[in-house]
Amino acid sequence: MRPHAVHAVIAVKSLDRAKSRLADRLRPEHRAQLVLAMLADTVTAAIAVPQIASVTVVTPDPVVAELAGTLGAVVHPEPRRTILDRDGLNTALTDAATALRHRHGPVELLALQADLPALRPDELSDMLTTAPVGARSVVVDHAGSGTAALYVRDSTAALDPRFGPGSARRHIATGAVELTGDWPGLRLDVDTAADLDRAIELGAGDSTCAVLPDIGWPIHVHERVRRVC
Repeated sequence: MRPHAVHAVIAVKSLDRAKSRLADRLRPEHRAQLVLAMLADTVTAAIAVPQIASVTVVTPDPVVAELAGTLGAVVHPEPRRTILDRDGLNTALTDAATALRHRHGPVELLALQADLPALRPDELSDMLTTAPVGARSVVVDHAGSGTAALYVRDSTAALDPRFGPGSARRHIATGAVELTGDWPGLRLDVDTAADLDRAIELGAGDSTCAVLPDIGWPIHVHERVRRVC
């Protein structure tokens, strides 16, 4: 293992709870397909980053776990939720982070959203290099209120995730440094139809592009497109 290597953690809900904000556009089985495809693109991009030594996916869903394993990720079982973390995301990330340090010793930690289909390895690598040493850093999402990534460039400091509505503000309030780099794919987590259209325009990964015809999602090509499915 490389000294001070980064270990990434991604938490994924059960597929039957997937992307409820797209329920008016996609049937449940299509939302599940999309979640798996976006996860595949996110994990594939993260694994390709030289600084990242491992990617761990925390999930209670066996289908998600199977996919994560085929992509080369480590699968960590979802722990019991706490009353203060009804969604389970922060508990899952903390439990996986603790397990990683128990297994590997003092390592840097990165929490990523699971739905970053336009993520580029060079963006993520640049963010890891740009972040200040000895601090927690946050990448605010494209909407300006959520957290796309939380990075601890300190091998002993806690991850201390505060994901959920308004998470960027909470992370900054607990000492995380806001990073201002130009990383559009890293910032573009997909919650709405407009988000997915923007990811397609920006250039979604191969898995997301491949699933779009199956779920009946229209692809509109614009002149400003960098790369389109």
